[in-house]
Order: sequence, then structure tokens, then C-alpha cells
Amino acid sequence: MSKIAFLFPGQGAQTVGMGRRLAEGLPSARAYYDRARAVLGYDLAEVCFEGPEEDLDSTVYSQPALFVTSLAALEWLRSQSPELVEGCQAAAGLSLGEYTALVFAGVMEFEVALKVVQQRGEAMQAASDETPSGMVSILGLERGQVEELCAQVRQEGEVLQPANFLCPANVVVSGHNAACERIAEAAMQSGAMKVVPLAVAGAFHTPIMESSVERLVAALSAATLSKPRIPVISNVDAAPHDDPEEIRQLLVRQIVSPVHWEQSMTRLLDEGFDLFYEIGPGRVLRGLLRRIHRKIRCENVEC
Repeated sequence: MSKIAFLFPGQGAQTVGMGRRLAEGLPSARAYYDRARAVLGYDLAEVCFEGPEEDLDSTVYSQPALFVTSLAALEWLRSQSPELVEGCQAAAGLSLGEYTALVFAGVMEFEVALKVVQQRGEAMQAASDETPSGMVSILGLERGQVEELCAQVRQEGEVLQPANFLCPANVVVSGHNAACERIAEAAMQSGAMKVVPLAVAGAFHTPIMESSVERLVAALSAATLSKPRIPVISNVDAAPHDDPEEIRQLLVRQIVSPVHWEQSMTRLLDEGFDLFYEIGPGRVLRGLLRRIHRKIRCENVEC
């Protein structure tokens, strides 16, 4: 019998039109968007279904949009295969997706988590507006090479560091814009296969996000957290945690710390998980998992 884990995508997976099919075909999926409107104070369904793209790509909107749409996709899967959802034994989410995983695991109620996600998105956007910064995906260089390049091109007073360890030879760096431009050039000169500046507001998962911490602490302090019913792998240390207070602290650390996704997936594989479901927009997590274990089975529940 397969050992099942659910994976939930993070910011960057959003596309205009996501969730429309789910909402039109399943009342319980549509209900998530209706409940979100009451919490957020605006029509999230319209942003997801109609755009425009520049609104959906804004951190303020994209984080709630991905959170709600991924849960709507989970509801669709539950309607089709309830035994599969009940049989899931662990979960993980990339950055924002960790909140979706925690709701699935019973750590936070939907409305509670959505309020935190809204505050998180607004705080991270504000931090990005304060400091021109960004993220660059570097393909074809190993972790040590990328870390060495960061040290070489980073100038005094600048932030430039790995932010996402996604899979072998796929590392995302974050930092000040000028530093990101220099490392993009240096990476290609050092033999990288590809360098891709990411369409994000700022240098997520670095100290540049420090000004958003206070607001996130306040939001999480007001939230009730419970012990997870299944393990949820933390982005910060690639380990599950049972203590609600520890989970709360890790969620704060997450926005200023690197995401250890490759290590998280390796942990699940080492523990015998052999069937994965990527639940939410896109197929990024499936692709990353295949780079970690070429023959592993990962299904998509798309939107």
C-alpha cells in the first residue's frame, strides 16, 4: 500500500483563471471563495478568475489567492477520492504553501489562517517596497558553487544569499537588485545552464524581509494553533513539529530564512513516502520532485 504525502505550491504558481473550473463544478469549492470574501473584504474569486494578471501577481493578492485555490483543489480531490485524502500521512508546502499544509493538518482553521496569510502578504509587499530587491533562479550549479558566488559578488551593505534550495542544481538566490544582476552574470560565466530573474516583489526569505516580522508576529499571536494530526514538514529545518508554539515561531522565521525544499522532499522519501499529490495551481513541485527522485510518482490536482 502506498504511503501518501500532499504538496502545496507557493507564490509564483498563480495564473489568471485558476479555480474557476473548481468553483463552477463543486459548491463546496466555491464556498471557500465566498468565505474568503468575508474575511478579506474583497472578491478574491474575481481576482483569481478574471485578473488582471498584474493584480494577481501582486504579493498582496497572490498569497491569499494561492492559499484559497489550493484548498478548493483539495476539496475537489476529497469529493472524488475521499479515501485518498483520509489516507494521506504527511504534508508539505513551499513557502506560502506551508500555511495550506497546516490547515489541511488541522493546525489552523481556514479563516484564522487566511487572516494571517493576508497580513503576511501585505507585510512582505511593504518590506519589498522599502528596499528594491529580487530573486534569481540559478540552474546548473550546485549549492556550494552558488554560495561561493554570492560571497564573491556581494558588496558591503548588500544582502545576497540562497533563499530556496529546490532540488539538485536548482538554487534561488535573493538580494538587492544590483547584487542579483551581478550574480546572474557571474553564474552564467561559471557554467550555469540558465539564469531566470523571478517575477516577485522582493528578496523573500532573507533579512530584507525583517521589517515584516513584527506584523506577522502580531497576526500569528492572535491565531489559535493546534497540534497537527499528521506531520507537516517545516521549510526552515525540513522537519515536522508537534508543538503549536514552535510551529508559530518557525512560521515567523520562515520569511527571513532559506526554504529547504530539497531536504524536505528527501526526508519524506527516506521515510518511505512513495506517492505524492501536488494540490493547487501549476506543476512546479512535481518537476522538482522528479529532479530529486526520477521515478517517484507524483500526481497533480490542478485548478
